[in-house]
Amino acid sequence: MSLRLGALSLTSAVLQSPMADCSDLPLRLVSRRRGLAFAFTEMISAPSLLRHNRKTLDVLKTVPEDRPLGAQLLGKDPARLAEAAAMLAEMGFDLIDLNFGCPVKKVVSNGEGAALLKDPDLAERIFVAVRRAVALPLTVKTRKGFADESGLEAVELARRAQAQGLDAITVHGRTQKQGYGGTSDNRAVGMVCKAVSIPVIGNGDVRAPADALRLREESSCAGVMVGRGGLGNPWLYRQVHQAWEGEEGGLQAPDLQSRRIALLEHFDLEVEHRGERQAALNFRRIGAWYTAGLPGAKTFRTGVYATMDVGLIRRMIEDFFSCS
Repeated sequence: MSLRLGALSLTSAVLQSPMADCSDLPLRLVSRRRGLAFAFTEMISAPSLLRHNRKTLDVLKTVPEDRPLGAQLLGKDPARLAEAAAMLAEMGFDLIDLNFGCPVKKVVSNGEGAALLKDPDLAERIFVAVRRAVALPLTVKTRKGFADESGLEAVELARRAQAQGLDAITVHGRTQKQGYGGTSDNRAVGMVCKAVSIPVIGNGDVRAPADALRLREESSCAGVMVGRGGLGNPWLYRQVHQAWEGEEGGLQAPDLQSRRIALLEHFDLEVEHRGERQAALNFRRIGAWYTAGLPGAKTFRTGVYATMDVGLIRRMIEDFFSCS
């Protein structure tokens, strides 16, 4: 199932969510090699980008294999968001997404992320400013509401986004108040689908192909965005795409050998693009993603936390999967 976002035509309607401290270049490359069609960088702060912050610029690093690629902007000032979006366009990104959904307390307390659901007039001024600044596809990612469970806040935001020329909206079926707890509300995603004619991408609790099928059935969304479900499971994007296409292969889980190969590849990419020290630190969470639920995973994680030696980490991966 394909998806069109403005002038951008995607071969699959399954997208990778922008995830802070997760969707870095190595994760994107591992996932693309296993079927991911479209990815985002981690979200970046518009003010930080305008200051040419070194860490922010590092997040935006990419390679030719990492295409098509979107960047997600966080902020609340229309003029600064517009200026930052123009910078991203000049850098060659294929799409820009506006973050109106981050539930993290320090973000919300600054009036950013999901806090913009409470101020639709400001949200609309942001849409106007950024749309004027860039011609490339422009989308927004939000939640069903701030604290309101009805979904009407997301509907209002979607209508304003469409009116100001945005090309799509992604809706996570939780409120800001819920954070990542509880269950994602597919019904709320469906309310937005009925309210606008631009593509609506559903997000929330997609950890298996069956979850994506249920999300589409209950909401009629045009696409699905996979977040935490894809961590340590880079096969999920292709599986969901195959399931949406009615292919039985979409239900096949990876075997242990596939996990071993993917984890080694992921770690080597971390070393290549992040350096040995950062790769060893990052592996403390990456290793847990790939080994979750397997026998001996706790002992493996303890060993990983005790070393910064990349050669030893590789041997630990081999040993773990030879014994699993």
